[in-house]
Amino acid sequence: MRTTSEDVEVWPGSPAPLGAHWDGTGTNFALWSAGATAVDLCLFDDGGFEHRHRLQETTHQVWHGRLPGIGPGQRYGYRVHGPWDPGAGHRWNPEKLLLDPYARAVDGDLSLHPALFAYRADGPDTGPADPRDSAPYVPRGVVVHDSFPWDGDRRPATSWSDTVVYEVHVKGATMRHPGVPPALRGTYAGLAHPAFVEHLVSLGVTAVELLPVHHFVSEPHLLRRGLTNYWGYNTLGYFAPHAAYSSAGSGGAQVTEFKAMVKALHAAGIEVVLDVVYNHTAEGDHTGPSLSLKGIDNPGYYRLNGENRARYTDYTGCGNTLDVRRPQVLAMLMDSLRYWVTEMHVDGFRFDLAAALARSFHDVDRLSAFFDVVHQDPVVSQVKLIAEPWDVGEGGYQVGNFPPLWTEWNGRYRDTVRDVWAGSHVGVRDLAYRLTGSSDLYRSDGRRPFASVNFVTAHDGFTLTDLVTYERKRNEANGEDNRDGESHNRNWNCGVEGPTDDPEVQALRGRQVRNLLTTLLLSTGVPMLTAGDELGRTQGGNNNAYCQDNEVSWIDWDAVDGDLLAFVRRLVRLRHDAPVLRQEAFFEGHEIPGTGGTRDLAWFAPGGGQLTTADWFDTGLQTVGMYLDGRGIRHRDERGRPVVDDSYLVQLHAGPEPVTVQLPGAPWSDGYELVLSTEYPTGAPPRPAVVAPGPIEVPPRTVWLLRVLRRPHDQVS
Repeated sequence: MRTTSEDVEVWPGSPAPLGAHWDGTGTNFALWSAGATAVDLCLFDDGGFEHRHRLQETTHQVWHGRLPGIGPGQRYGYRVHGPWDPGAGHRWNPEKLLLDPYARAVDGDLSLHPALFAYRADGPDTGPADPRDSAPYVPRGVVVHDSFPWDGDRRPATSWSDTVVYEVHVKGATMRHPGVPPALRGTYAGLAHPAFVEHLVSLGVTAVELLPVHHFVSEPHLLRRGLTNYWGYNTLGYFAPHAAYSSAGSGGAQVTEFKAMVKALHAAGIEVVLDVVYNHTAEGDHTGPSLSLKGIDNPGYYRLNGENRARYTDYTGCGNTLDVRRPQVLAMLMDSLRYWVTEMHVDGFRFDLAAALARSFHDVDRLSAFFDVVHQDPVVSQVKLIAEPWDVGEGGYQVGNFPPLWTEWNGRYRDTVRDVWAGSHVGVRDLAYRLTGSSDLYRSDGRRPFASVNFVTAHDGFTLTDLVTYERKRNEANGEDNRDGESHNRNWNCGVEGPTDDPEVQALRGRQVRNLLTTLLLSTGVPMLTAGDELGRTQGGNNNAYCQDNEVSWIDWDAVDGDLLAFVRRLVRLRHDAPVLRQEAFFEGHEIPGTGGTRDLAWFAPGGGQLTTADWFDTGLQTVGMYLDGRGIRHRDERGRPVVDDSYLVQLHAGPEPVTVQLPGAPWSDGYELVLSTEYPTGAPPRPAVVAPGPIEVPPRTVWLLRVLRRPHDQVS
């Protein structure tokens, strides 16, 4: 790498905004570093020649300068000078080229080389600074000016109660999709292609939750094993869309392509939610590379160990934790969020390991500055906010403890529903809470049922097909001797481990998948589907495929279970058409005036009576009827009129043998229409599907959705 230090005129410029901003005739560069003694701005020409320019101005710890004639497409980085004293947390080393944390686009890949590390790789991390230049091995920022034509873009603004989330990986969604042109597969443009958008629309989902799209790099330990980080939870740039997902190159074109994807999804009525990783960065622990924040101001950006400042406080399991207690770090986080909403038009965020962001000192603090700033922000407070309400630190499991405005990935929902269908004897008490919006978790602080994002699977863990096919994880391909990934998955393989040709086992597995999906989509709250579960996708038993950027993780569109897809479409459509299944307020269990004694919510035992106290605490009970009266819905339409819907009985039987249940009669119902049953591959029961109240046999491991019929409007044979 050729370099030169040029004595060219660098105008003072401005300390705000941070990052690189072109004004039509030049670019202003601004970088925060409280402890730096000098900052060099490094510009790279098309031949890779590096031109260094010392920034002479500092204002409120921001180093800044304006270079006339520098415009969009310019590659750049920083070299930051300061003391080298790892024991005190100081890791400045000007031989390391550093990425601007506010870079709007990133160009180039990370190459594994000893020069990536600020300390000498052949000595202790607290030893002398490494003298090698890292510039040939690290990505650079790109000056961006994008005048994307947002004209006509309309945000869907779907209400939480109407939302169905589809968690999806940008690359994995279309890498094997035959309807997407090869040049677009695995890219933002591929996700926006009609062939994939039409699948989303036909499925009935209202929002895609994209696995991380902030620019990320792979960890050195993966690169050494010949693997890469596929999921993307290893962020390097919080303002830049990941360059490798662009079909048009990485010179800033990825910004335009990302915006075009958002606009296309909006046009189809689909919101875009980003999975964001503000809890840690790609620089890892004390042995990790120096790529950006670590070399700009290590003690200013990260939480350092109070007893040994050469080490990091790690609440994330990834080596470091961003110190959101510091104003400058909190400002960076909020600047990033606002940028993605205002400039990139995204509709919300899912915060990875959100409990780490809420730690003021050691404990998770519901009143932390993070919550205060988010709640008062006029932009960020108006979009969808989803917390992964845990981290790996002590006291980090905080399901139900985030404040109003927030929805949460409900980990207790996942665990309970899996236990029920895996045959664990857990009774129905906890299941009843999960089916009805988890009022035990979210009601006390004034939140609504949609505070619960219900899910059975996610990117992290078994796919739905694998959940009923394997009892043991198969992660050998990850290179960690199968030690990685969750070992307690609350699952059941239906009696045979792995794939089988036994038709009875195959049929049972299919029914179990339908049971899990039906439970999910008939539950009050916000359902989240994992991409590919509706198609029968398998990862061959790998439940931690974070480093499998290959056919293990990519959706196989040539191996689609057509019946399962039809089943999910039917189920989502039923949910959409039935307001009683997606209520905005918690059930009260009160009698509804004028109905003869029915309640908005009632629970029935197999014998036909309502559940008793003994039933609620009977861990052996595997059968329950959930009655939802559509005349008792507690929210109104946009004109203030009461919403009235059909009434339904959800009959759930998780036991291994058939059971006779007593369908309740008057005043609850004059009869029932079976509109969905998990015993059938597409969910559609044979005709006629109308049954009278009274005894009826429910097959083993089955869910029925029965629409309540009442005379004189409905006829019962």
